[in-house]
Amino acid sequence: MTLSGADVRRLLDQHGLAPSRARGQNFVVDPNTVRRIARLAGVGPGDRVVEIGAGLGSLTLALAETGASVTAIEVDRRLVPVLRSVVEPVGVTVVEGDALRLDWSSLLGEGPSVLVANLPYNVATPLVADLLDGVPSIRRMLVMVQREVGERLAARPGDDAYGAVSVKVAYWAEAKVVGRVPPTVFHPVPNVESALVRIDRRPSGPAVGVDVDRAWLFRLVAAGFGQRRKMLRRSLAALVGPEAFAAAGIRPEARAEELSVTDWGRLAACTSSPPSPS
Repeated sequence: MTLSGADVRRLLDQHGLAPSRARGQNFVVDPNTVRRIARLAGVGPGDRVVEIGAGLGSLTLALAETGASVTAIEVDRRLVPVLRSVVEPVGVTVVEGDALRLDWSSLLGEGPSVLVANLPYNVATPLVADLLDGVPSIRRMLVMVQREVGERLAARPGDDAYGAVSVKVAYWAEAKVVGRVPPTVFHPVPNVESALVRIDRRPSGPAVGVDVDRAWLFRLVAAGFGQRRKMLRRSLAALVGPEAFAAAGIRPEARAEELSVTDWGRLAACTSSPPSPS
């Protein structure tokens, strides 16, 4: 059983609550949608699932229905007691906390986990990036985000949405938009369409060699996309010399959006430290 629109409105009314605009709260009120998300996440008995921003528990219940072991995280202390009353009876563990500040190693341990979440616009990108960087036990993610954010997470070189965050995701994982979600399945109804993005961590590690300094690579990426309309020989002029472009096999006339993560990796490997001042 999951929550219908009537169930969500009843819970909010009973507890004198309203969705927080500041937190970007839009609760899913369509049982078919949450079951679809659980199905696309590919979880079932034996899987450990962590859900961020569980809200009132509609998606949480759908995840529990699969037989997976579910931990639901919610930062809004107003919602936590209601969430507990809805999902703890079906065996879900509820944790009150901010996903951007949690001790993930203590929460998840070493075993593989799957993240499933309906993420508000203001935290989606930093949270996905932080989890990819710092929580290797999360092997797979299925996130529902604003459509434009989803397109950036999954974009490929040459796509209009391709940017620094696309390179960050591609460094660690394979990402794909696997579905769309209309505004009408939320309460309150947002003004934007949502996308479902599946992110699978690369089993063999980063897309570039371990000899490439990650911080330096993403410094180059940030500089390139910081002036994305310029050719790389201009946007990276202070960081990359002509000989490095040649050694990496990268055209200096190219723009940042043309380079794949492996291209950026070669460029970083050929300029492992900032060039000395002339």
